[in-house]
Amino acid sequence: MPKSVPKNRTAISSSDHFSPKIRQLPPGISHYSASRRRFLEIHHEQKLDIPFIALYRKEECVSLLQDPEHIGYDDQHKQDEIEKAHLHLKWHKVLWAIRDLHRDWLLLQKRKSDLRLLYDERFEEESRCIHDETRLTLIHQHFESIVKSLKSAESETEVDDVHTKFELHFPVGVQIHLGGGQCKRLKTEESIYSKCRKAGLWKFASKFGNSSEVFGFEVSLDSTMRMDPEETPEEMASDFTCAEFETTQTVLKGVRHMAALEISCEPLMRNYVRSKYLDSLELSTHPKTPDGNAIDSIVQRKPLHRFDDAQRLLLQKAEKNDLISVTFELPEDGPNKLLSDFEKASVSKSAQLWNEQRKLILQDAIYDFLLPLMEKEARSLLTSRAKSWLLMEYGNVLWNKVSMTPAYQHKKDKIKSDEASAASTVMACCWGEAETTLVMLDSYGELLDVLCISPFSWESYYTGDGNYTVDRLGTYDEKKRVWKFVADHQPSVVVIGAVKMSCVLIRQYMLSVKEKLSTGTGAIGPSRIVFGDESLGRLYENSQTSSNQLPGQSGTVKRAVALGRYLQNPLAMVATLCGPERAILSWKLLSSPFEDVLTPDEKYKMIEQVMVDVTNQVGLDINLAINHQWFFAPLQFISGLGPRKAAHLQQSLVTSGCALSERRELVTLHHLGEKVFDNAVGFLRVRPSSSSSNQFTALFDDTRIHPESYTLAQELAKEDPRKEWEEPSVDEVFHLATGLTDDAICEGRTVQARVYSVSFVGANCVTEVGLVGTLRREDYSDDGRRSRGLNKKLKTGDVITCKIKTVQKMYFPFEIVLSYEERIQRTRPSPPFI
Repeated sequence: MPKSVPKNRTAISSSDHFSPKIRQLPPGISHYSASRRRFLEIHHEQKLDIPFIALYRKEECVSLLQDPEHIGYDDQHKQDEIEKAHLHLKWHKVLWAIRDLHRDWLLLQKRKSDLRLLYDERFEEESRCIHDETRLTLIHQHFESIVKSLKSAESETEVDDVHTKFELHFPVGVQIHLGGGQCKRLKTEESIYSKCRKAGLWKFASKFGNSSEVFGFEVSLDSTMRMDPEETPEEMASDFTCAEFETTQTVLKGVRHMAALEISCEPLMRNYVRSKYLDSLELSTHPKTPDGNAIDSIVQRKPLHRFDDAQRLLLQKAEKNDLISVTFELPEDGPNKLLSDFEKASVSKSAQLWNEQRKLILQDAIYDFLLPLMEKEARSLLTSRAKSWLLMEYGNVLWNKVSMTPAYQHKKDKIKSDEASAASTVMACCWGEAETTLVMLDSYGELLDVLCISPFSWESYYTGDGNYTVDRLGTYDEKKRVWKFVADHQPSVVVIGAVKMSCVLIRQYMLSVKEKLSTGTGAIGPSRIVFGDESLGRLYENSQTSSNQLPGQSGTVKRAVALGRYLQNPLAMVATLCGPERAILSWKLLSSPFEDVLTPDEKYKMIEQVMVDVTNQVGLDINLAINHQWFFAPLQFISGLGPRKAAHLQQSLVTSGCALSERRELVTLHHLGEKVFDNAVGFLRVRPSSSSSNQFTALFDDTRIHPESYTLAQELAKEDPRKEWEEPSVDEVFHLATGLTDDAICEGRTVQARVYSVSFVGANCVTEVGLVGTLRREDYSDDGRRSRGLNKKLKTGDVITCKIKTVQKMYFPFEIVLSYEERIQRTRPSPPFI
């Protein structure tokens, strides 16, 4: 009876899918397992997107926010880079890499589960067809080994290895339906291995040692335990001769083929060879034609790990054009070392004849199967690395183009309005063969005016004396029209599409117009006259979006509008071409001839990554977009939305036609889901209006503060933790004004004072430090009598020695009360108070 299928046939568990073996992460980041786990929990369980996590949950995974290019720098350099990062937009490459790798991991788990179901079904079919107990036991061992390898596989390559082994032992034919619920599996064309197995050579092959799985363990652990049969290989081969294998040599050859193929298909063996020798393979190129010598990237024995750019794509193209041949080789001692690694696990102390056969098997496994497999994987690996490098370069160029700020804003363009901040007014100029088009855009990118003139161009004339002269074409009337166009609209910036040398003429004339405006009329000319790239404008010109936004306008006008809008808002203009038709994919960003190697899906995935990061760090003004709908373009990249939800929200906002008074109206009036609202609201800006019911909330809606923090922010705004302002005390004011300390001016201190006015009842004095003092008649004594007035005893200008009786700090100017005793006439230790 056939053995039953193992009970553990349920789908492979992915319960540990929050801690996969993350590979391909930058050095220094890959060991942050706790941060990775926490990030994946927030992203998957709490359903929060990367921009939200990077801004509002950064403390949960701060180690993953570091730029991988700065890992390994010293602490001071790292601090400098962190300070600079606060001033620039940041591309969260590590978070995106972890998310993508985790998605790949989940897809891998799904594939493993599907394969397990397939393997179970195929094993049952095979078991029902086998009646030989020995063969059934061997099949069961193969199945258990395959299931075990499948469960431990952690990459697509390892799963491919497992599936290769499965197809070797359980070949899948074509299934046809016979009707009545019956079906039959037709075998495909028989391979040499299947012919050997059908002839029973699998029994002979098992005599050479342990199974390929055990052999893999032995190679990895550098150990072996094996007993050889007493018969020689030739003697045993004679028992298996048949019509297909008529001689002992053909039998031995077939057995060696089976054993070598099983070894080469064993996942453990493939992993061992791959981990130890794949990166040490060396690539060399050899010219096949004279043109092949002209290839810039002729290389000799270059290790795989040194290929870090798109050089492999250049070699691949040259090889495809039959200019060069490409070879992969192990280092000079590589083959012998690889063979010795295998022999450690295969050569025992038994008969020499069995050992010789094993060596032949190993040589077949290495040279016929494993090395060709490694070459195939090396080619695939180098191509994958080159494409990854090229894709990252594509992303870097796009990042630089969309992360720029709008053009310089002139002071005169600052509109005092609560609706939106004004950008620069722009005049865009596009040269054409038939006509040159100038368009004027207001500060919000809306088309104001159009001027079409005959093209400015160069023309050469032969002067007859052996020389050529260059004449500039453009009539006086047309130049006058351009001057009037610029004078009437007074743009802040003029941008000229740089497509031909004739565009230089336009810029020179614009510079002269600017000079005439500033000197002749006193008007303010354009602050900047710059060249721009028309490539994006040409995509916009031919897109359906331009026809929807600018109906009835010519293609050149559409191109000029795109040229000007890109200067005003690069992010929104690029996002305009990221709609359903994906016109952005036609934008040639790289000078490399290999950009076409990248598939549209690969490019758009990178575009989405860059646009999402930039859009959410810049934010989107909802009310501005309601009034000027081309600003809605980046909405699809706002955290939590996506194209479908963004289109629905835009339609709802435009249909209502009313500006939002607060963020919460996105839920109450426009039916945004709570989880979507939580993800998106921090990046959607709503300017406060006079009709807002809660001024605190209205103020926060125009900031990066998330509604989840409104209560805390409001409490912090209301309850100032600082103590209240206090007016300086009398003593503090006295000391601040006089600069004197308590020791310098205190009761009982002796001072010198000069009399500046005197009367019968008292005298006014000023001390040597500038304080005004009063000396009363009753406080003055020189003979013990007080009946005489002070005007009989003192006169203006007298300098007297006094003691401070009291200090009057409550009045201004400050006063002191003095007491006096004439020390010349009375001998006392010090002037006493009277």
